[in-house]
Amino acid sequence: MKKLVIICAVCLCGFSSMAPADINSGDKKFASLLPSLSDEGAAVSQWIDFVYNSLQLDSLGLQKNVFFYACKGYEYLLSQQKLQKTSLLTICDYTQSSTHKRLYVIDMEKREVLYNTYVSHGKNSGNEFATSFSNKADSHKSSLGFMITGNTYIGRAGYSMCFDGIEKGINNNVKARSIVMHGSDYVNEERADEGSAMGRSYGCPAVPYNEHRKIIDAIKGGSCFFAYADDKLYASTSAILSARFNWPVTNSPQIPGKESITSDSNNHASQLITATL
Repeated sequence: MKKLVIICAVCLCGFSSMAPADINSGDKKFASLLPSLSDEGAAVSQWIDFVYNSLQLDSLGLQKNVFFYACKGYEYLLSQQKLQKTSLLTICDYTQSSTHKRLYVIDMEKREVLYNTYVSHGKNSGNEFATSFSNKADSHKSSLGFMITGNTYIGRAGYSMCFDGIEKGINNNVKARSIVMHGSDYVNEERADEGSAMGRSYGCPAVPYNEHRKIIDAIKGGSCFFAYADDKLYASTSAILSARFNWPVTNSPQIPGKESITSDSNNHASQLITATL
């Protein structure tokens, strides 16, 4: 009997060591669910570095990986001709505290950060940090993913802007849920300085009243809006983040940074030719 127990224990250990690792366990496994900048090729990688550094986004609190994900969706929507305002990219970075300026409106053609300010998340998404997201009605949670900005109107929250959620199962219900951008008196620098959380909306990305009209007027009417958080479900289900396509930036010399990328690539190619000869 004792021998039988020992044999079973050895077999169990052997099978356990052969079992595949859980893809949902640990940060390292989570990272594998997301696209890698290196997978997009040298030209894309150089362009991301060039624009990220030119805009000094690191000093504004935006991590390069979040900027890369936003740029990938932006370039994808450009490749699909889904954007009417092709120069603007808005990033709502829910990896940051609500006391930080985590909304970025970027003119990609002029290579300029137009606005960097505070933005709310849904009251059921979390307190200081947004950690839970939904595509369901009455969840009072924020939605993640890529959206296209729509028309403006005057509603209960005053001057507001609609979104068209384009990721099925992730944010395609934002219009039906009345998830819009509007101004709010509970999103401001005073609350941030006090360390007060600003996640009190019903899921809307509300911005400060003293900036909301300017921001809405800048991005309304067909520009790219990206809301991101370190969320495993989104990372594993976003068809846009996992898409394989040719980035328009690699074919357009008018895009800022393209000249330096082309020059660097040509120099590198010349070095390879010389080395080969």
